Amino acid sequence: MNTYGVIMAGGGGTRFWPLSRKETPKQLLNLTGNDLMINEAVDRLATVADKDNIFIVTIVSQVPPMLKATKDRVKADHVLSEPSARNTAACIGYAAMEIVRKYGDGVMIITPADHYIKDEAGFTNILKAAVKTAEETGKLITIGINPTFASSGFGYIRYNKNESGDAKTVIEFKEKPDEETAKEYVASGEYAWNSGMFAWKAGVILDKFKEYIPDIYADLEKIGDAMNTDKEKEIIEEVYPNIRKISVDYAVMEKAAALGDVLVVPGEMGWNDVGSFDMMEVLRDKDADGNITEGDVVAVDTKDSIILSKGGKTITAVDVEGLVIVETDDAIMVCPKDKAQSVKKIVEALQAKGRNELL
Repeated sequence: MNTYGVIMAGGGGTRFWPLSRKETPKQLLNLTGNDLMINEAVDRLATVADKDNIFIVTIVSQVPPMLKATKDRVKADHVLSEPSARNTAACIGYAAMEIVRKYGDGVMIITPADHYIKDEAGFTNILKAAVKTAEETGKLITIGINPTFASSGFGYIRYNKNESGDAKTVIEFKEKPDEETAKEYVASGEYAWNSGMFAWKAGVILDKFKEYIPDIYADLEKIGDAMNTDKEKEIIEEVYPNIRKISVDYAVMEKAAALGDVLVVPGEMGWNDVGSFDMMEVLRDKDADGNITEGDVVAVDTKDSIILSKGGKTITAVDVEGLVIVETDDAIMVCPKDKAQSVKKIVEALQAKGRNELL
């Protein structure tokens, strides 16, 4: 059975403004200093699935830069265009329908485009175990991360820790907890962070869609029936924007878990959900003063800061601590590092002011 890789790459990454824009979102940025996040995601998946079997699903406005970025890595017709963003259920269902109708059933590995994986060998081993389990059991497999601290920023997966083997039965999914609850989860040893990565047979997930979200399945079936015809693009543009918005977690995973049809493969891979500028501390080495800098930066008596000059200007900082300073050719952003999650508010404010040239 073939193994297919599917990378979800439709997000905007507004917490990385002014680096991220509508046509150059987070997944098209080089945040590690090595390569674009999308290319790093493709190369990781290529250790489990042949590159000819890797697909990217992205929003239509991002298709041209995505094709340019992934040229020679991903086939052009494997970059699937969403006419509008409809959340992860539609994204995954679209990819599954594409695979089944055009290439034949197989195990899909689904990963986001914007995660950082330090231990790529660990990532490969965990995904291989997930693929094997999905093929042998026909169940839905989710990838769990062994928690390294009591995070209140991630969702959790509770599983039967007493089971043997790589895959454990999922008992329930938990939303992001408060700090005290997170400590209880970690201390119990029966919870993993929810990574948002999955493995299952394409045919199986479509069957689950038909069972749990028949309205969305019906829309996807219309698209599937038009595949390999001259009406394909027209039907996608007509049907896709009307698909109900819902995440695959709510639409399928929670319901299937209640019936014992979801397994988790927990493990360690140096995973991080790179959500905002403060997470660059995971991606880059700090200098002696705890700073991360790039470009033309002169920092004096400056500590624990992230300073990125991307637009060619010299950034100088004197006697400051715990700041994020980012410069591009048309904008400068400054915020306390512990408020980096709030950068998205700038994007919202710019939208309200009609400053589309900065979006």
